[in-house]
Amino acid sequence: MTHDAVTHDAVTHDAVTNDAPPGPITVDEIRRVPKVLLHDHLDGGLRPATVVELADETGYRGLPSTDVHALSTWFRGGAHSGSLVRYLETFSHTVAVMQAREAIRRVARECAEDLAADGVVYAEVRFAPELHVERGLSFDEVVEAVLDGFRAGSAGTPLRIRALLTAMRHQARSLEIAELAVRWRDAGVVGFDIAGAEAGNPPTRHLDAFQYIQRANGHYTIHAGEAFGLPSIWEAVQWCNADRLGHGVRIVDDITVDPDGKAILGDLANYVRDVRVPLEMCPTSNVHTGAAPSIERHPIGLLRRLHFRVTVNTDNRLMSGVSLSSEFATLVDVHGYDWSDIRWLTLNAMKSAFLPFDERLDLINNIIKPGYAPYVREELAR
Repeated sequence: MTHDAVTHDAVTHDAVTNDAPPGPITVDEIRRVPKVLLHDHLDGGLRPATVVELADETGYRGLPSTDVHALSTWFRGGAHSGSLVRYLETFSHTVAVMQAREAIRRVARECAEDLAADGVVYAEVRFAPELHVERGLSFDEVVEAVLDGFRAGSAGTPLRIRALLTAMRHQARSLEIAELAVRWRDAGVVGFDIAGAEAGNPPTRHLDAFQYIQRANGHYTIHAGEAFGLPSIWEAVQWCNADRLGHGVRIVDDITVDPDGKAILGDLANYVRDVRVPLEMCPTSNVHTGAAPSIERHPIGLLRRLHFRVTVNTDNRLMSGVSLSSEFATLVDVHGYDWSDIRWLTLNAMKSAFLPFDERLDLINNIIKPGYAPYVREELAR
């Protein structure tokens, strides 16, 4: 098995030098370059005003506040608790206002609009159909509403946006969701996922769903190594054969750095790096959920230096108060990343997308590389 579908990450990075003029890289500059997003939850990215308006339209009375600013602050407060369980509780409100077809379509449309405005040229946005059927919608109606919204919101923009269908790991509907993903894969669904609390809900519980996707020649990612350690990653990779790892930050538990700064990788870390398993890292969210102690000590710094297939993502834009541009800007400020780093991480993400190879190559050669040309120069002929 190999995940290095386009070019080798380390070679790509070594082939670039930073030609940008000196000076700090601003979030506005980052917003203008093409970016790729692989890990973003639809129900974690609503506009606060939309939450208030949809609650009013649907008769939902459970919001902690109907003041847009106060509600936005409340969501971020719940996200910053340092507990994944507490973090996940905030979703009860966003999910509650996403039970009607038009509400779901609106949220999906606004998601696409917001990502396009942030300079994202390719995105895979995930959602769990089983969370949106409390008022009688079928799984197919939920998926149709999301895809309609994506098409409307991305129309006339450079954004190509696709869906990942998520099954909740503490429930028993993963095979149904896997079948749904295959049924809709020619209409905008590019893969399957499981999410939810990791502890006590190992990915092997859903082995039949993963095997179904495999038999159908499909793709899937697995949330692993966020709130739980190496066993979760090992099961996701070696038992479930995940194409990508959602977060995967705890892979650092299998890496030892000696006093001289030399990293010694264990067998699992070596395997994940060797076969280029993409890591969907979400730095700000990882700090909020307690998966990383701080941005400064986030494993992305070490893993990027060791040339793991690292990607940068938002996870939940509402709860964490972030955009993809702000995530990169944070890494620039804290880890000293430059334009070549941003480009390298963006290419990693595009190589790791569940889009067909020719479409990935088109985006890399005709959109992403030209977009970074004013800032970085390729020294080697490709």
